[in-house]
Amino acid sequence: MFDEKRLQEIQECKEKWEKETVAKSLERISERGGFSTSSDIAVARVYTPLDVAEMDYLRDLGFPGEYPFTRGVYPTMYRARFWTMRQYAGFGTAEQTNQRFKYLLEQGQMGLSVAFDFPTQVGYDCDHPMAKGEVGKVGVSASTLRDMEILFDGIPLDKVTTSMTINAPAMVLLAMYVTVGNKQGVDQFKLGGTVQNDVLKEYVARGMYIFPPKPSMRLVTDIFEYCSRHMPRWNTISISGYHIREAGATAVQEVAFTLANAIAYVQAAIDRGLDLDRFAGRLSFFFASHSNFFEEIAKFRAARRLWARIMRERFGAKKPSSWVLRFHTQTSGVSLTAQQPYNNIVRVALQALAAVLGGTQSLHTNSFDEAYALPSREAVTVALRTQQIIAYESGVADTVDPLAGSYYVEYLTKEIEERALKYIEEIDAMGGAVAAIERGFMQKEITESAYRFQKAVESKERIIVGVNKFVSEEKAPIKILRIDPEIEKALIERLNQIKRQRNQAKVKEALSRLRGAAEREDVNLMPFVIDAVKEYATLGEICDTLREVFGEYKPPSIF
Repeated sequence: MFDEKRLQEIQECKEKWEKETVAKSLERISERGGFSTSSDIAVARVYTPLDVAEMDYLRDLGFPGEYPFTRGVYPTMYRARFWTMRQYAGFGTAEQTNQRFKYLLEQGQMGLSVAFDFPTQVGYDCDHPMAKGEVGKVGVSASTLRDMEILFDGIPLDKVTTSMTINAPAMVLLAMYVTVGNKQGVDQFKLGGTVQNDVLKEYVARGMYIFPPKPSMRLVTDIFEYCSRHMPRWNTISISGYHIREAGATAVQEVAFTLANAIAYVQAAIDRGLDLDRFAGRLSFFFASHSNFFEEIAKFRAARRLWARIMRERFGAKKPSSWVLRFHTQTSGVSLTAQQPYNNIVRVALQALAAVLGGTQSLHTNSFDEAYALPSREAVTVALRTQQIIAYESGVADTVDPLAGSYYVEYLTKEIEERALKYIEEIDAMGGAVAAIERGFMQKEITESAYRFQKAVESKERIIVGVNKFVSEEKAPIKILRIDPEIEKALIERLNQIKRQRNQAKVKEALSRLRGAAEREDVNLMPFVIDAVKEYATLGEICDTLREVFGEYKPPSIF
């Protein structure tokens, strides 16, 4: 973008500036000390065309809506339509969560995002001994189709899109959603939304797994195959860097490990015989937005460009829609502090702004009280209003990719892409993401990054306001959401009632057919799970049937 003569002139002027202007300034006041991003990318004093001298505008940036999509996946981005404001919600009973959904929709939320409790996430019914004390605590409990019917009561599924954060038992919850839609008179062909369905990151960072990687990948691919034929509006996976980042990964590792997992999913689908250009357009991604403002913006831009190149050059996808990395963003939960919780409102606003400037397609803003509990109605309203203020008052959505051309942002974008690619090449050399996970490679890298960050906080190399600097002994008076422990008893009673009322012979027959199908590797399990769900077979019964065939995963020791 700059000729050699001009670059040489800039280099000479920069050296003169450093020797004279900067030197005199440093005599009066010294700089604060080491500057680096969360990924340990050194931050220079100033950035100039010298730092992006090799950048080619058309090759590396281009235009929004065109390859390599660095500047955004749509030509006009937020000038045409704002990102989807999708607040993650779920707690207690299906009735309580249904009320929260309706409240959020009334307040201007554009789509639903369902949080399920821990027992549901690992395939246990609410009456399982392992579920005791956890029912409804960090999400809504969904043991049977009846829970899902209540969850979406009065919410027309042909009018909203729904994202479900569920992975190991994703097929079961998707089957429940399809069946609820059918009961509402909405054909599955018309259902829109996303099921997270990203089991690989569970082994890496989150721990909500059930089966070993190989059969888990089969379930993931079954969903790809089924939806490509019957649910064309449904995003079959949300490949998640969010949980990887929240576990302690750097921004570079978040991009690298997420895309490495995505490569594994794409390859598994191709190996199944699926048409790449038929399913690739329904892949979606999920990233975190942390507080290092410019690094986060650059991270999103780098991820888009790197994925476009992977899909076009590595896999040979032909359709431009197959090259597009569309993603949901959630602000950082781990950055929120119990100390001085109202500080979290500012953190969330900055993180949300970074996501918007980075070109996200949908966004969840965390609530200021989430270091204590699930968000209260007041806190979740403030979080939603944060997005609305950014959208309607800030002006940042009026032009596409407004930070493009910033020497610093473009340098960071290039640096993150190059460092992430090195990780992906290292994972390829191990045999791919599944092999790297089985060796504990990603887990070890994340653990070491988390340790380095914690040491930096403890030594005050990194400042967390209200935690290791500007500390106050005053306690902020906030009301937090508390889950009534009696809810667990009520849900168990509902489950027992459903078991008494259903046709036991049909349930047994449906589970037997599912087991037989699971024992054959060439059969898609989705239709069999739907049949079992329709007979009110429970989540636990379905998962236990698959456990009998697939076994359960035992993680490797990485220390």
